[in-house]
Amino acid sequence: MKLSNLKNTAFVRLFGWTKIPLIAHLRPVVEELTDNRCVVRFPLRRRSKNHVGAMYFGALCVGADVAGGLIAMQEIQKRGNKVVFLFKDYHAEFFKRAEGDVLFTCEQGETLRALVARAEESEVRVEDSVRVVATVPSKLGDEPVARFDLTISLKRRRK
Repeated sequence: MKLSNLKNTAFVRLFGWTKIPLIAHLRPVVEELTDNRCVVRFPLRRRSKNHVGAMYFGALCVGADVAGGLIAMQEIQKRGNKVVFLFKDYHAEFFKRAEGDVLFTCEQGETLRALVARAEESEVRVEDSVRVVATVPSKLGDEPVARFDLTISLKRRRK
């Protein structure tokens, strides 16, 4: 694993323990984080399994949350934390059971960077949607097990 991925994983887990403990409890691993793409792996463990041995839908939703928000959080930090980030709505489609470690992939970095820039310039809340695709490469290769559409809402902090 690359050093930058270890740092990003540590950041996500520390953020989880301090702000949203459920994220840290599920032990995500950042596999890739670039300006345009984020891939986060959530291991299938006792903490994330449902009664049939697949990943619980709540854990799948947390994975989409992290993958969909990490690029935006990174951009907000680069620009000096002048923007507040929230999810406005969430649409999920589940296609198959996730019976292994799940990779959550968001490839809309350009959209998210533009959204952060718009939020810094605006007096009002700005929103845009991103898509996160969940796969289980060990069982199904690149075939999606779920797809998530999240609306991210940003607003500049008051001075």
